[in-house]
Amino acid sequence: MGFNTLLDARWSASNSLLCVGLDPDVSKFPTQYSRDVDGIEYFCIDMIDATAEYACAFKPQIAYFAAARAEAQLERICAHIRHHYPTIPLILDAKRGDIGDTVKMYAREAFDRYGAHAVTVNPYMGGDTLEPFLTHENGAAIVLCRTSNAGSGEFQSQLIDGEPLYKHVARKAATEWSQMGDVALVVGATYPEELAEVRTIVGDMALLVPGVGAQGGDPAQVVANGTNSHGTGLIVNSSRAILYADATDPLNAAARVARDTRDALRTAV
Repeated sequence: MGFNTLLDARWSASNSLLCVGLDPDVSKFPTQYSRDVDGIEYFCIDMIDATAEYACAFKPQIAYFAAARAEAQLERICAHIRHHYPTIPLILDAKRGDIGDTVKMYAREAFDRYGAHAVTVNPYMGGDTLEPFLTHENGAAIVLCRTSNAGSGEFQSQLIDGEPLYKHVARKAATEWSQMGDVALVVGATYPEELAEVRTIVGDMALLVPGVGAQGGDPAQVVANGTNSHGTGLIVNSSRAILYADATDPLNAAARVARDTRDALRTAV
């Protein structure tokens, strides 16, 4: 089953637009988890089990695992998601971008090694560098478009032929890249007006929306500006606000924040 089909089914089954991000920062771990690779694995699996019923997707951020030399643990975490929650899409947040045979290796890493259903990618080097992610038999690409960080406008808002770069990326995704395979875009919750502009360009395409929670994005604004014609179309990510909600009761707190965020998004729809 392709990423878009799996995501559509999960939206319908869960009535949720919430993506739970897995960013295991051992310096923030509750005391019951060791600050080593085993602690990373147990912490993430516990968080997955605590929040799965509220999630439309899970999104592990590869840097947190690679920095701790926990790639093997990430493999097992991804396997846990696929085995226990096969209807929940798994997004590898890696923001890959390279050329030629190198990018083919990145696609193999994401889809063959980790078993992801989609991977975040950087379009800066052109459409040919996205093709291996889009044409892989198990693949899909979620392309950076208008990201949530404060400095994103340095390049993404630069005008080309009178339009900001992020609109060109959105149009390419809608008209060209989507013809090669399943594609979605990253558009930050911290820029709701731009989110609405991208939605107008791409129609019903899925949008991964970071920035809700610790970064201050407003769920109601995200829904008002980003849902598609079916009242879905959004993968609204929250990581730190869920994972580190309460060190004294981490799993119940994570479940509560995940449920509340899901409900806030649902109510706004």
